Amino acid sequence: MLALRDADIAFYEKRAAEDPWSAADRAQLAGLWLQRGRESGDPADFRRAEAAARASTALREGRNGRARLVHASSLLALHRFPEAYEVARALVRDEPDIVGYRALLAEIQLELGRYDEAAISFDSLYFARRDLAVAPRLARWMEIRGETVRARRILQAALATATTRSDLPPEQLAWFHLRLADHALRAGRLREAERTLKAGLRQQPEDGRLLAARARIAAQRGRWRESIRLVERAGERADLASLALAGDAFDALGEHARAQHYFSQVEHGYAANPEPFARQWSQFRVDHARRLPETIALLREEVAIRPDVLGWDLLAWALYQNGQYEEAARAMGQALRMGTQDATLMYHAGMIERALGRADSARTLLESALRLQPRFHHLYADTARRALRNLR
Repeated sequence: MLALRDADIAFYEKRAAEDPWSAADRAQLAGLWLQRGRESGDPADFRRAEAAARASTALREGRNGRARLVHASSLLALHRFPEAYEVARALVRDEPDIVGYRALLAEIQLELGRYDEAAISFDSLYFARRDLAVAPRLARWMEIRGETVRARRILQAALATATTRSDLPPEQLAWFHLRLADHALRAGRLREAERTLKAGLRQQPEDGRLLAARARIAAQRGRWRESIRLVERAGERADLASLALAGDAFDALGEHARAQHYFSQVEHGYAANPEPFARQWSQFRVDHARRLPETIALLREEVAIRPDVLGWDLLAWALYQNGQYEEAARAMGQALRMGTQDATLMYHAGMIERALGRADSARTLLESALRLQPRFHHLYADTARRALRNLR
């Protein structure tokens, strides 16, 4: 299938070169590059998709929804959220009856923390919750709002539907497995998460996203060697978070030189492919207390543009790590404002409260984190238990 896709790319590149006025050929080429990017995770493929889609819409904007959809989707994949928002909003304005376009706009509103707009968009899409373009996005919205049970039902139904669809590319089917597994993992259902990931890997045996998720589960169970093997198996498909995880695993084993090798790979990986809103990169620096003042300044700029709960949480944690507890508490209030049921957010909030001497609220938050997900993080779950014992 990959060879066929690459042959199609070569075919449409040749057609586009031979016909400088063909918007359709460029739209087809953009879609193929987008598909390849989703398979490879390579930002260069998304940049090629964005360029081809832009070229297509420059030739014909009207009645060219496919190219505009790929344009917005590529910008979203590249974390260029404000640009993606403008493209998707114009697309919905021109063709408001197409559910897939509205679902994409809703996802971008969610990513940007435009929750009032997202609420309106997702409310209007609830009738289409079984549509595969809608279901995972709607489930994520419900997770942000703390409606985890409804989110799980929607994701289960979506995966059941996806497995019956012979037209879905393998990487998309694997992604539906990933979404359900990720939800189960955040809810503390590690066995369910692992079963779902193994089922996804049967469809896409070397999917880097699924291998990374299995590596997280292994680390949460303290199976450091297994976690490292899974990251190594992902190879070049391993993202920055997975490389950092492997470094933490080697640190836990006392192999500090090998840990530093992986931490250096994180640094080099970001330098090779810098992107806006690079949260895996920022998370690595915050968790490992690297260049905190610089990271805090960057995160302040980012939440001004993208004030979603995860951005506020990351800023709050960076401020805590830097000893700025009062400001960390204010940022954490923004992170918790939607009622998101996430153990990591609760842990961060609890540690900030503890640093401020608010023992009762710290105890409540840490207990909530561990009750929700006893192994929520490969390092911090044990820290939460120690802090809770001291508070008691």
